[in-house]
Amino acid sequence: MELLNKLGKNASDAKYELQKLTTEEKNHALCKAASALVEENDLLLRENAKDIAKGEEKGMHPALLDRLRLTEERIKGMAEGLLQVAELPDPVGGIIETIERPNGLRIEKRRVPMGVIGMIYESRPNVTADAFGLCFKSGNAVILKGGSDAVCSNIAITGIIRQALKEEGITEDAIQLIESSDRAVTREFMRMKEYVDLLIPRGGAGLIKSVVENSIIPVIETGTGNCHIYVDESADIEKAIQIILNAKTQRIGVCNACESLVIHENIKDVLLPRLADALKTYHVEIRGDDKVRQVIDCVPATEEDYGTEYLDYIISMKTVSSVDEAVAHINKYSTRHSESIITEKKESAEKFLNEVDAACVYANASTRFTDGFEFGFGAEIGISTQKLHARGPMGLKELTSYKYVVIGNGQVRC
Repeated sequence: MELLNKLGKNASDAKYELQKLTTEEKNHALCKAASALVEENDLLLRENAKDIAKGEEKGMHPALLDRLRLTEERIKGMAEGLLQVAELPDPVGGIIETIERPNGLRIEKRRVPMGVIGMIYESRPNVTADAFGLCFKSGNAVILKGGSDAVCSNIAITGIIRQALKEEGITEDAIQLIESSDRAVTREFMRMKEYVDLLIPRGGAGLIKSVVENSIIPVIETGTGNCHIYVDESADIEKAIQIILNAKTQRIGVCNACESLVIHENIKDVLLPRLADALKTYHVEIRGDDKVRQVIDCVPATEEDYGTEYLDYIISMKTVSSVDEAVAHINKYSTRHSESIITEKKESAEKFLNEVDAACVYANASTRFTDGFEFGFGAEIGISTQKLHARGPMGLKELTSYKYVVIGNGQVRC
């Protein structure tokens, strides 16, 4: 794979150039790239329209088309993401810890870039700009492999950013795109350990599973989102309905949307009729267990439903008799992404927050807040559902490593 080797060597050379940039130079380049994206709005919309047309021809699901679609507002959002990253503190060179040894040695634990980051992702073209911004600000070169569904959009976004970097006198190879849709190329990319320091997959369960199982490069797993909301027996009904509607219907095709409700049996008779009416206005199909179906008319839920990330106007409902049972159910079917409890009892909230195993746990708030912007990180490169190195929304610090800097004045070891 001559092309991949060339991209890898380019990125390897670029990472050393990027590490020399000052914070001011990086921020100026990010602002330049943001302006360029807005200025090239018409080009981006034209190229994205080609991807949308192909998606419609193939019968792509409306939720996936929504993820693929660029609008003037979303292009401005991409640019705003770069501007927000420019405003964030530069993590590179930060002192994590300082140790003064009895022999006079001073040891500093300093943040450094990872080096070269690879990303394999699906559909959403805004990820191209987000990934560049975070990798660039944290001193990393990035090689991107987007999905074939968004190839025209990704080529356009990458080209605009590369031109902006060139005009700033910065290596264009800070961002490179693998344009091929050949699966053999993707498999080979996952074996480029000589050049790529870290690989991040972002997309559906199939993509993530494939990368985790086939990559010989260290991987940060960004998981799918089978997100739950548990409505405790003490929950405020109106608050619960509004949170559930937001989590389920604001955007159905995102990983932090609610896919499953867990409901305390003591509140079901009051909650379910009102909630079902509210969900009906958004044409949400309910799949409930036997106790849910005793209260409202809905589709019977299967075991498979409880573990499904629908990315659609469908929600499963399960009744439980206690917080303990709710926690056990969620821990069994969760993808370790985002889980929420709605309750007016502090004890119930604390138990849930402490015992549910997920990257983000909420009390009385929508799961839709699991997002880099909402957490104040700027654009995130993904939501990590694993526990080593990074967990939850991954911002700038999560794209750095560290090294030990040891300063002495002639010490030798006895």
